[in-house]
Amino acid sequence: MFEPVTRLMAQGIDEQVFPGAVLLFSREKAIIYHQAFGVADLGTGEPVIKESIFDLASLTKPLASTLAVLYLIKKNKLSFDTTLDQVFSATTDIQVPKEKAGITIDMLLRHSSGLPAHREYFRTLAFRGTPSDALAVSGYGPIGIRDLKRKYQERLRKLVLAEPLESSPGATQVYSDLGFILLCWIVEMVSGKRLDTFAAENIYLPLDISRLGFRRLNHHKEGPGQPRARVPLVSTEQCPWRKRTLKGEVHDDNAWISGGVEGHAGLFGDARGVHRICCAILDALYSNSHPVIDPLLLRHCVQKKAGHVMAAGFDTPSKSGSSSGRFFSSNTIGHLGYTGTSFWIDPKRSIIVILLTNRVHPSRNNMKIKMFRPLIHDQIMSVMM
Repeated sequence: MFEPVTRLMAQGIDEQVFPGAVLLFSREKAIIYHQAFGVADLGTGEPVIKESIFDLASLTKPLASTLAVLYLIKKNKLSFDTTLDQVFSATTDIQVPKEKAGITIDMLLRHSSGLPAHREYFRTLAFRGTPSDALAVSGYGPIGIRDLKRKYQERLRKLVLAEPLESSPGATQVYSDLGFILLCWIVEMVSGKRLDTFAAENIYLPLDISRLGFRRLNHHKEGPGQPRARVPLVSTEQCPWRKRTLKGEVHDDNAWISGGVEGHAGLFGDARGVHRICCAILDALYSNSHPVIDPLLLRHCVQKKAGHVMAAGFDTPSKSGSSSGRFFSSNTIGHLGYTGTSFWIDPKRSIIVILLTNRVHPSRNNMKIKMFRPLIHDQIMSVMM
């Protein structure tokens, strides 16, 4: 029944869409397909297995940051209407720029804060204030993990807070890593805990999810919220400025300079771990109560506002050319990760599809996955419907 799916995944390997991948999909939370393909590292030939740990990249936004914010709202520590000015004035002496004072939690979740999509803060931070074109200069030395003991994360966050807005808060929707860096900061200020520890203690451990978490880069021992490294870690890019193939350290440059734990990237996990948290989200969407995820708050998140293409913390299929293909229901939610990861939850059909790949290995310049994603999702849905 699923031979066409398997053939297409094998074709993805053969055509160098990605070196390795794990595909998992389920109906009504029951896993009906879970297969591994290709290699975790082109240099060693180490195979990908079902339990391989992937850098989940921007899946961090819905599966860690958004759920952490919802938990704090559930506990009456925040609300969707809480503003940056209210949070910062209550927890710190840092002054919020006037133009950003009225930005709300909901705006940050919905990518409508007015912040730009991305800034390469790591260039300035890693090279101690050298010009932004420093990476184009040959002869610089690699940045070591031990260097992250400096307070880079605090400096990065202050750069985000000072970043000029590109539009008025709430006026338009622009997908922004920067907004989720601020959300991580807010979670940590309000809770008094690092995002990795907070997510582990309040989300993953209560749901018995052990293979989903962050990997702090300045810690040799793994702590709460960090997946156990008893299985192969999948390699990502041969980083041009870290001067090594990345494996078990976050690919995203700004998250790396922050020490591996940020609101927009840093989460690692295997397909089962992602599936378990997706099942919890599916349960919460169709229940009146849930031990971890408040159903009413989650339903608020998944409702798109007029003129928006994304929900709060989650992506949704675009009307044309969606990476999820043509057959997911209109109320589907999910997200993509830059490293080649994705999940989609179709509540109407109770279908979950998780695709984890290392398409950036050895280089992020490989963009073939853009064409592959809709093809594989269409193939899956054609045999599931």
